[in-house]
Amino acid sequence: MNEGAKQPARQFVLGVDLDGVVADFYSGLRPIAAEWRGVAPETLPVEVSYGLSEWGLDALGGYEDLHRFAVTQRELFRKLTPMPGAPSALRRISQSEVRIRIITHRLYVKYFHEEAVTQTTAWLEHHGIPYWDLCFMKDKAAVGADLYVEDSPDNVEALRADGTRPSSFTTRPIVTSPLRARRPGPRSRSWSRTATAAGVRRGRGEASRDDDSDKRPRPRCHYG
Repeated sequence: MNEGAKQPARQFVLGVDLDGVVADFYSGLRPIAAEWRGVAPETLPVEVSYGLSEWGLDALGGYEDLHRFAVTQRELFRKLTPMPGAPSALRRISQSEVRIRIITHRLYVKYFHEEAVTQTTAWLEHHGIPYWDLCFMKDKAAVGADLYVEDSPDNVEALRADGTRPSSFTTRPIVTSPLRARRPGPRSRSWSRTATAAGVRRGRGEASRDDDSDKRPRPRCHYG
């Protein structure tokens, strides 16, 4: 090998969450939760916190039972509506030499992972959302990316606390809460701004750190 030869530049990696960021998760789940409870959808609050305590699910098995029903019996992940502007913005981002890495924690409920994965990939294809890598995992910071689009306050905090990763980036959440409101730092109010931020970061030459200098165990993802 010619040691003097130029090494190919590493692509800028954009780590993108799905639910509440690309997919309108809570609007899609709300009518299913109403069916689960036997009430009219309009009786369930639109603004909720994590765990959905506002929807009164505890008497019917809690959130996990609703989630299992929504995915396995109502194909929730296949039928969600995209967040406004998300698919077209991601297509523009993909055309600007940015590697899109989807990172989602959709497998946290046991025993129907195959169904969740199948619905997720079918949904991404149906809406023409480009991506190179698809990672199903809780620890978003364990996945190498230069910029993250993430709406979970806990994940945003973990990403910022991870010294080997650049700062995170948040979109306007579908679900609001005082916890989210207190989070400082960069925040995008629309997917057009998210696309601009990704382009600016890439233009600054903030190359991917997904290389041999990071010795932490790598997650199991579907890499393109």
